[in-house]
Amino acid sequence: MTDVITMRDVTAAVVTEPGEFSIESVSLADPKPDEVLVDVRATGVCHTDFHAYTSEDTDFPIVLGHEGAGVVTAVGDDVSTVDVGDRVVLWVLPSCGDCEYCRSGSPYLCQARRDTRGQMMDGTHRLTREGTPINHFYAQSSFASMAVVPSRQVVPIPDTVSFEIGALLGCGVTTGLGAVTNITDVGSGETVAVFGCGGVGAGAILAADAVSAGMIIAVDLDSETLTTMDEIGATQTINASTADPVAEIRELTGGVDYAFECIGTPQTVQQAIASLGPGATAVITGTSSTPPAEIDLGQFTKGITVTGNIVGFTQPSVDIPKYARMYENGDLDLDAILTARYELHELADAFDALAAGNGIRSVVRFDEGA
Repeated sequence: MTDVITMRDVTAAVVTEPGEFSIESVSLADPKPDEVLVDVRATGVCHTDFHAYTSEDTDFPIVLGHEGAGVVTAVGDDVSTVDVGDRVVLWVLPSCGDCEYCRSGSPYLCQARRDTRGQMMDGTHRLTREGTPINHFYAQSSFASMAVVPSRQVVPIPDTVSFEIGALLGCGVTTGLGAVTNITDVGSGETVAVFGCGGVGAGAILAADAVSAGMIIAVDLDSETLTTMDEIGATQTINASTADPVAEIRELTGGVDYAFECIGTPQTVQQAIASLGPGATAVITGTSSTPPAEIDLGQFTKGITVTGNIVGFTQPSVDIPKYARMYENGDLDLDAILTARYELHELADAFDALAAGNGIRSVVRFDEGA
């Protein structure tokens, strides 16, 4: 790249205060040496975006979006992992590549995601509005027609994987897939319960089916969602609005081998742990907004393990291509869980649907060349 900084106009959803955004033309600067410029074609709509959209603690103004997919338009001088024209997924978590966690193969533990709040990795901004900086989200901000992203968050995908499906692999679904394939070692015939069947839970169901788990029990409040879970691999479904899931699970299995909590509420955390059999494992997907949960310490006399789930312990350069291949081979029915598509100006509708619990996973689409 040259030393002359080029500014380009991009269309973005700029959130100015809790629950308020406007579609604007803003300026996006060139990528720096270790960054990539991406023409965004689709991006997922996640509860993490919704929380930031509605929270008083968010640093406004900000462009949200952290599950992007698109085409590489330019690369910085130090980038060798992708080329112009590559189709890519934009991974959610920044990582430095240098700390003990990154060097040991655990980039999901890197503290860069906290150090970069509202900024890029070097502490500066690429987005501005009339010269005033606009904050970034996870160093990505993909609710915009173009994005500058650190190269470690940019992962190539095959031409056969659509941008919409690629966007599903940017955070939530991969968090569920990795809970089964990385955090645990679910074996053929073992019993699994999944609490909450949004993007994360659907990913866990898909992965449990892919590894030939035995009984796969989906727990949710929405009957349509449970019907989809039945179609993608669940062997039993429990509607928690009409039944006690713990009692049902214990009657079916005597206690499951693995429970995956995929919502982050005190009630579902308690239910997941209570559904375990002796020596079993619960994987908890909390969020920064998860309230404290009371845990019956007597449960631990059964020799259970309770572990946290940070983005499925994903190594993006390894796991995202693996999941893309599984999708290509028909082992992950990601199409079934993509239940809604929106344009950028319809983002409020997407957030409303998310808040109402409608659908499993949705994406915002951009026109090619936008």
